Amino acid sequence: MWPFRHLATRVVDPLLLPVATRLPGFGVLTHVGRTTGRRYRTPINVFRRGDECLVFLTYGSDVQWVKNVLAAGRCSVETRGRVVELIDPELIDDPQLRPAPPHIRFVERRIAGVTRYLRMRVASST
Repeated sequence: MWPFRHLATRVVDPLLLPVATRLPGFGVLTHVGRTTGRRYRTPINVFRRGDECLVFLTYGSDVQWVKNVLAAGRCSVETRGRVVELIDPELIDDPQLRPAPPHIRFVERRIAGVTRYLRMRVASST
């Protein structure tokens, strides 16, 4: 999916931002730029499993928001009308994407070729 990254960030993301916070399996991740200190909002696919949130990296782990979250060690995600603070990001290599729901696993593995995800612990909910 890497070749489509620029199209997604310029066209799809702005369309998703207003609705991603209300759609199941989606959210808007808020993170701080490593060098700019600027606050960014990025629509993502996010799944909560107990006290963890999982984000399957459709465009790989080399995208700026992933680097920002790993560098800061924290971020927040707004999903289904709630803001959740996330800490302790960990990049996981798992070609089987075992924690993914079956339909997501199929799409991410077979269609997008995803083999990595970001696992973060929920710090608190507001």
